[in-house]
Amino acid sequence: MDPEQVDEFVMGYLKKKGFNNGTRFSSIDYHNDPDLTKLIRSFSQSENDPSRYREGYSKLRSWGDNSLDLYKHELLRVIYPVFIHCYINLVGKGHTQEARAFFNSFRKDHEMVHLRDLQKLEGVLAPSHLQEMEFARSLRQSKFNIKICQCSYDLLLQYLHRTESTLMLGIINERINFQVYSGQPNSASDDIESVTISGSFHETADHVNQKEIHWGLLEDRLQKTGGLLSDSEKGQGESKADSKKRSSEIGKQGSSVKKLKKDKAGNATAKVARQETSMALSTTPRVKPELAMPVMSTDVEESILEDLRNRVQLSSLAMPSVSFYTFVNTHNGLNSSSISHDGSLVAGGFSDSSIKVWDMAKIGQAGSCALQDENGGRNYTLLLGHSGPVYSATFSPPGDYVLSSSADTTIRLWSTKLNANLVCYKGHNHTVWDAQFSPFGHYFASFSHDRTARIWTMDRIHPLRMMAGHLSDVDCVQWHPNCNYIATGSSDKTVRLWDVQTGECVRIFVGHRSMVLSLAMSPDGRYMASGDEDGTIMMWELSTARCITPLIGHNSCVWTLSYSGEGSLLASGSADCTVKLWDVSSSTKLTKAEEKNGNSNRLRSLRTFPTKSTPVHALRFSRRNLLFAAGPTSKPAS
Repeated sequence: MDPEQVDEFVMGYLKKKGFNNGTRFSSIDYHNDPDLTKLIRSFSQSENDPSRYREGYSKLRSWGDNSLDLYKHELLRVIYPVFIHCYINLVGKGHTQEARAFFNSFRKDHEMVHLRDLQKLEGVLAPSHLQEMEFARSLRQSKFNIKICQCSYDLLLQYLHRTESTLMLGIINERINFQVYSGQPNSASDDIESVTISGSFHETADHVNQKEIHWGLLEDRLQKTGGLLSDSEKGQGESKADSKKRSSEIGKQGSSVKKLKKDKAGNATAKVARQETSMALSTTPRVKPELAMPVMSTDVEESILEDLRNRVQLSSLAMPSVSFYTFVNTHNGLNSSSISHDGSLVAGGFSDSSIKVWDMAKIGQAGSCALQDENGGRNYTLLLGHSGPVYSATFSPPGDYVLSSSADTTIRLWSTKLNANLVCYKGHNHTVWDAQFSPFGHYFASFSHDRTARIWTMDRIHPLRMMAGHLSDVDCVQWHPNCNYIATGSSDKTVRLWDVQTGECVRIFVGHRSMVLSLAMSPDGRYMASGDEDGTIMMWELSTARCITPLIGHNSCVWTLSYSGEGSLLASGSADCTVKLWDVSSSTKLTKAEEKNGNSNRLRSLRTFPTKSTPVHALRFSRRNLLFAAGPTSKPAS
């Protein structure tokens, strides 16, 4: 390379980095510096030779695999960003065939963790795609943030300089921000937050997350729906029954004294837990509803109050009872299942465009406990009307209506009393994955393959609000307890919080590594849990959009999440055929200082309920804190 070529290459590189023609570069005499000239020549050759990408990546990958086990898992974090940008650079320079060969040779290294990203990336086949495709464009505008210890960082730099891997060094410098910390490497199990992506999207998220939100409970609905009744209110309903029970027990036999002491100790423990929960709810901010709330009938109010008076107080020492509804003989046709608030009704949406509703009281009278799907002896109510597979069937809070959504792009409202279709709602442009009633009914939210969520009311056939902003399918939705917000989870790996009055996005939660499939809000409205395709559950604080801690335990998709009535336990259901209970009360009390010192840990898994061969599709805590679950068995009924 002669001096003129060196000048041309240096000028072209500096212009690409934003320097203009008027900038003076004469302060560096690179012609008389042999080392610098050698580096420029090497970099120029590697930029133009597509084989250097394969060679450099292959050597870096082999070096990482052969590193010491202590540092290996940290050093391998660099491999995926380098792979991504090697491929993008090859495509951008027009080396399409070499790019495809490179991608196909090394994609298996990353399929386990990044399969969906690779599926999107393999569609990038020409330089024009880098600008046209949203995913590729976001990668080019972003940087990877990688947490790495000082020793691992030094080892990486030593390798790059020793091997003169100028091409890999350039990609790493341009596309990776290292967050270097002192001390020994973290264990491989702590990798959940070790690799994140920053860029224009994250700047947008930071800006959105500065907006003010009001996560408190409604002023006039706290006692009737979400919260616990006060001790005095519960005492009015329980004192007479307890006194009669105790007096009769004392009169029967003297040996019952031990039992009474035991009951008294248990009641004292429950009372302390109840007082803590009541105190937490009493300090929860109060907000006014932004939507006109429906009038609640007297019968419904009395039913809710009765349930709350009889609610079992749960904690890490008092586990809930679990009732599991198993669908048999579904022949892989069941797409979704749902349980009413009191567990009396169970609904399923099927691929043959049908909806089936089972009444548990009738099944109990018939002497059968299985939800069978057979032609003979039908023990369910059949609802027909959709013209495509039904992907959801959910109950209204009182259980008098069912909402269904389908691949035919419609949502239908059904009456469980009349067993008839009342309304057909049209508005989405693609498959509607689900529709969820608000905590007080009347309003409901839907989400779709068209990347939007919409707010509806039962008495209007057109949506009131449309929430658009996700980069891919919206896969789940959850109402906030005060009905002023809804949360949506998406295949773009983010969760967004929307103001239902304005339709504006007020929070963006970033941290998941795969599509978000399930959401749950704590009863006080302060926290949110989200579950993803990899089996990870993340606990978020709404006011700060901060992830409190991830929950690691499931090894497959987390389909459903549910908080207990007082918010001390979180239940999760997964495709790994288990239901897990998590203690969420302890971690939410940690201070930021404790979390920085590493004391937050993961939320404690209290108990795991395995099924024989039934993935868990639906979970719901009743108002009395009985846990209901449902799913289809993969084995035929005997």
